[in-house]
Amino acid sequence: MLNIVLFGPPGAGKGTQAEKLIEKYNLVHLSTGDILRAELKAETELGKEAKKFMEKGELVPDSVVIGMIVAKIDANPNAKGFIFDGFPRTTAQAEALDEVLNKKGTPISIMLALFVDDDELIKRLLLRGKDSGRADDQDQSIIENRIKVYNKDTAPVIDFYDDKNKYKAIDGVGSIDEIFFRLCEAIDSV
Repeated sequence: MLNIVLFGPPGAGKGTQAEKLIEKYNLVHLSTGDILRAELKAETELGKEAKKFMEKGELVPDSVVIGMIVAKIDANPNAKGFIFDGFPRTTAQAEALDEVLNKKGTPISIMLALFVDDDELIKRLLLRGKDSGRADDQDQSIIENRIKVYNKDTAPVIDFYDDKNKYKAIDGVGSIDEIFFRLCEAIDSV
């Protein structure tokens, strides 16, 4: 089974690349952002709780996110693998994910981290905000806070996977196809 953590700051291109990787490798997409937005739209209790954090550009608590991920894994028992997009975001989440996947006998295969400088991220997110209507992509101060939270709380997850020899840095600047080629090279080398 191929289990990939697709990693990077907001605006790095994870969603775009995840779609292409899912098609090529026939994986199940687990995007915490998509799951949370669906909960927000449905106005579930989870969505209401998550909204308080998301509106400030903060991370949703681990217990909420881990519960959603485990439910999605269990709902796909015949999957050829999963691509984790936007998860894990903390070392505690990475440890919890490892525990869940190891119990199922299917550990993370590789963690691919897309690197893009902050100025490019801000430019991409503001552009996405105009096109998508997402409020969190239309306010530069919220975007800057999301990047700051990523750098402080999320980037340390790289060390977790690096210690397990599962981390691979990927240049996230270039055409969609150039970046996709780099990702596939890394996956195919596993």
